[in-house]
Amino acid sequence: QVQLVESGGGLVQPGGSLRLSCTASGFSSDYYALGWFRQAPGEAREGVACISSPDSRTTYAASAMGRFTISRDDAKNMWYLQMDSLKPEDTAVYFCAAEHLYRQCAPFHTWDDNDHWGQGAQVTVSS
Repeated sequence: QVQLVESGGGLVQPGGSLRLSCTASGFSSDYYALGWFRQAPGEAREGVACISSPDSRTTYAASAMGRFTISRDDAKNMWYLQMDSLKPEDTAVYFCAAEHLYRQCAPFHTWDDNDHWGQGAQVTVSS
């Protein structure tokens, strides 16, 4: 059974950092492009970052560029999102995902329910 579990969310002050982790089971992450998405209240889900396999090429949304870093550890079946210089507008539920068709990162808008998704982790940036 495929399962993705996020951890590391929480409350942080503006300018602070958080590191999200995603632990996968039921499949081998090294065959997948892996991503992070987020959804703020009242907003649509949006792609944040993606990392391809096996070359670990990364893709970022403009809002994440220069502040967030995605990485992967296929030996542990895990991937991460390091978030620095956090802003209140980064407040959202963050989801990890594994692209079921391609090992290279597909455009964020093409990811859908056929891919594997975690249940989400709340990140709140507030003073």
